[in-house]
Amino acid sequence: MKTNFVESEFAPLKRVVLAQSQFCLPEKENELDTSFLSEKNLDLFRNKVGDIADLYPEMQLKWENEKEQMSQLLTSYGVEVIRPRMLTKHEKELGKKSGHGYANFFSRDPFFTIGHFIIEGNLRFTHRRLEGLPIRAILLEESNHPEAIYAAVPQPDISQGIESETGPFLEGGDVLVYGKTIFVGYSGLASNLNGINWLKSFLAHWDYTIVPVRLHPEILHLDCALSMVKEGLMIYCEEAFLDGLPQELNAWDKINVSLKEASVLMTNGLPLNESVYITDQSFTKLIADLEKQGMKVETLDYEISRIFGGSFRCTTQALLRTTN
Repeated sequence: MKTNFVESEFAPLKRVVLAQSQFCLPEKENELDTSFLSEKNLDLFRNKVGDIADLYPEMQLKWENEKEQMSQLLTSYGVEVIRPRMLTKHEKELGKKSGHGYANFFSRDPFFTIGHFIIEGNLRFTHRRLEGLPIRAILLEESNHPEAIYAAVPQPDISQGIESETGPFLEGGDVLVYGKTIFVGYSGLASNLNGINWLKSFLAHWDYTIVPVRLHPEILHLDCALSMVKEGLMIYCEEAFLDGLPQELNAWDKINVSLKEASVLMTNGLPLNESVYITDQSFTKLIADLEKQGMKVETLDYEISRIFGGSFRCTTQALLRTTN
């Protein structure tokens, strides 16, 4: 019987959900918040509606190939890779009919794993609200053992409309695990304080400490501003932390990146363990900085995933990360 457990962001990765590559641009005006995307990437989305596979077939193929390369790399390190199912025809039709579009492209955000807890979150962007459904069968199987606790954040309050900011919203990209200390970011684009307070109340029964982290309004998630590479070493964007770095991390060695570098997902790499780190091949200075710190760096071309606002951490969600 499988067991799930995430000890920290850098404990050895043993089992992971790797995302699919499906996205339909929404028809409704202002549905897609692109404030965290670069001007170059914005040009791809302006005045466009429809499935990326139809709009940009060559890009779609490259996007899918990125995931295949990632899967092969993970497997080469002994990581078990699980993929969500593809969206059904019915789900696609519903997304198009509603005008919200659909997404099945970042497995980090619809759920997260803390210790033995598997928690389904709530996504703020309406075109992503059902993104957890292609993953749910995996979560049901993963939680089918005595130690697992499978929970879901209460559905967002839409009494004032589908665009209501009430939430609660809680997304996996904002959740960083460090033992029983859990850092949760909020910038106004994803998770909010209502979501963070729910998590704080829920996990208090098991002696977890939740540390809210207020972020720059152009930062989508906490993992777009901070990567815990190994014990005592981080990659982070100082400008992104409006109230400064959490005190629990102040003494760590730091590889600094600018807000502009953070916007191209330079902090969104993936530790395989405390010795090996995956990042984009284009980040040559970061690669050199990590190697100076004794890390082995694996690189891939992840340009297309980054165009859509996420990189290596965004396209994966750990199910098992443990030193045992």
